[in-house]
Amino acid sequence: MNPGRIKDRNLRRLTDLPNVGPATAADLELLGVTSMEALAKADPLTLYRTLCERTGVRQDPCVLDVFLSITDFASGGPARPWWDFTEERKRRYGARPWEAGAPG
Repeated sequence: MNPGRIKDRNLRRLTDLPNVGPATAADLELLGVTSMEALAKADPLTLYRTLCERTGVRQDPCVLDVFLSITDFASGGPARPWWDFTEERKRRYGARPWEAGAPG
């Protein structure tokens, strides 16, 4: 959902989260994430790397930006566009977050 449309935190579906559409909701379900509580406890890098492993595909780093945005939101942060997290991702995890030696 567009972050500007989030009115409250009483969300019923994963697609009610900011920056989450049907494809990302399916990815989260593949990862076993089905609630805001689970997201609040989740590590975005672990979600990203696990998704890469389970799909057998190196996901675009922007997927990690989305995971950063939704875990931040689930932890009480404001609804923000996923691209607001790109610089944070690069600072925290470097340019190649899928590599085993990436910081994090």
